[in-house]
Amino acid sequence: MTTPPKKPCGSCPYRSDVPSGIWSAEEYDKLPGYDGEMWEQPHKLFLCHQQDGCLCGGWLITHGVNNLLALRAHARELDPSVWSYESDVPCFASGAEAAAHGKAEIHNPPPAALRMIDGLVRKRSRS
Repeated sequence: MTTPPKKPCGSCPYRSDVPSGIWSAEEYDKLPGYDGEMWEQPHKLFLCHQQDGCLCGGWLITHGVNNLLALRAHARELDPSVWSYESDVPCFASGAEAAAHGKAEIHNPPPAALRMIDGLVRKRSRS
């Protein structure tokens, strides 16, 4: 069963407190697709970038569990706790907002983003 995380991860592209430029433009480009009407949305579940098998908590918060086609399409694969997911972690109001923030400094990430990128690279090299 696919589960939600306890809270959105520290490098979640939907979190409003994560520095700009952490992820590639291709990753940020995926976020606005879930803003549309349900019938327009991707059918694919959006998993956490930490590659831990959990759903992305920021994705669930930003778009709402009742507004995601992918959750309905994969309902049998989901842990029931998905449907009541909540967190007080600050997230953007839309995928478009999150993507715009994430891409704003992608070519010149601030020091906080560079530290976070370095930590992600080290973590993935250990895996």
